[in-house]
Amino acid sequence: MKRFNDNKKIGIIGIIGNLFLFVIKIIVGFISNSQSMIADSFNSAGDIFASLMTWIGNKISSVPNDEDHNFGHGKAEYLFSMFISISMMAVALKMLYDSFVSIIFNNKLVFSWNLIIVCIITILAKYFLYCYSKFLYKKNNNLLVKANMVDHRNDCVITLFTTIAILLTKINIFWFDGLVGIGISILIFIVGLGIFRESYNVLMDSSIDNESKKKILKIIKKEKSVKRIGSLYSIPIGSKYIIVITIFLDGSMSTTSSHKITDKLEKNILAKVNKVEQVVVHVEPFVCEK
Repeated sequence: MKRFNDNKKIGIIGIIGNLFLFVIKIIVGFISNSQSMIADSFNSAGDIFASLMTWIGNKISSVPNDEDHNFGHGKAEYLFSMFISISMMAVALKMLYDSFVSIIFNNKLVFSWNLIIVCIITILAKYFLYCYSKFLYKKNNNLLVKANMVDHRNDCVITLFTTIAILLTKINIFWFDGLVGIGISILIFIVGLGIFRESYNVLMDSSIDNESKKKILKIIKKEKSVKRIGSLYSIPIGSKYIIVITIFLDGSMSTTSSHKITDKLEKNILAKVNKVEQVVVHVEPFVCEK
């Protein structure tokens, strides 16, 4: 439950912080006719949506299992991460179009120190949000938080280039402003596509990673009573997996003895492999072929 409470905090803080940044960016951007600042403001609008989806997705995924959802609601985390990624790509395409129009028609922004002040505020705020999100992601391994963490990090870089574009207008270099808008758009689209693919893989029941699978097999192989390992299946439930394994034991072994072995394996796997939520070990009799 603490995991979900931590993730809820990042959603609420993100909504408040990004709403503040959106308001000051959009006002100063239109006053100064800065395409890169306007693009940055739309990015903040997307961040508000992302933070809102983080809060809602976290709330749903924290609901425990019930009769209709035997394995809980953990996949909501990935469903809402997909919503975030789609919104990011949509915003990126709109920003890309506007930036090309700005370059083609040679739109010129009006330099203002207010633009620089907004950029500095944005970089500081986003760096704080990035550090906090990174701390929670390492602690809880939540894809929703990861999506926000990556977005905050990119925003720091994006706003830095926006600052450079604004400063260059002091020496009458206006085209760089539109170019930064294009760069921001492409970067946001790439990040959104990456999050979409990661969410899609989990929702389509992709297998556990090879490193975790090797750890599981290593634990089983250490058990001398296991004559052979059969199938190993993994079912994603939120950020973790249910593991279903078939092992072969001596056919003459008693039911009590085989159960002790399976219990031991289940406990060892749960203790040593972080991504595993539940282990089901199925036993088959081993027959030595002559």
